[in-house]
Amino acid sequence: MDRLFNLDAQLLADAALLMIAMLVMFTFLSYLLFNPARDMLKKRQEKIKNDIDSAQADRQQAKQLKEDYEARIKSIEKEADEILSRARQTALENAEDIKAQAGEEAARIIARAQAQIELDKKKAADDMKKEMISIASLMAGKVVSASIDTTVQDSLVEETLKEIGDDTWQS
Repeated sequence: MDRLFNLDAQLLADAALLMIAMLVMFTFLSYLLFNPARDMLKKRQEKIKNDIDSAQADRQQAKQLKEDYEARIKSIEKEADEILSRARQTALENAEDIKAQAGEEAARIIARAQAQIELDKKKAADDMKKEMISIASLMAGKVVSASIDTTVQDSLVEETLKEIGDDTWQS
């Protein structure tokens, strides 16, 4: 054998047998190993697709919820504004009522004060009348006892006025 690589029938038969064995082994291993790997990849692919679809559905639902909440917030803000405006209106009405009551109370107080002033005036007038009567009776007593002329009478009036004092006539 002079050659390194002899192509004879035995070598060709061994090569063909080796090829058939490799083909059978590849087919057998493909069936045992590659099909489960393909199934696992297919299931994983389906799971990822389902997750993506679920995420899109959740995103759509979240968007809808967000719109609902925004609408609720707007209606709540509108309701709060209405409540505040009603409260302001009520406060203004209450303020007007309080002002009216205060005015009525002030009018009653003024009326009572004026009535009290009138009573005090009448009392002062009565006191003055009593004082004048006592002065007149005192003067009459002095005039009768003295039975004197007009100059003496004027001097008696002056003397009586000095006894009573200027403060009585000025108040």
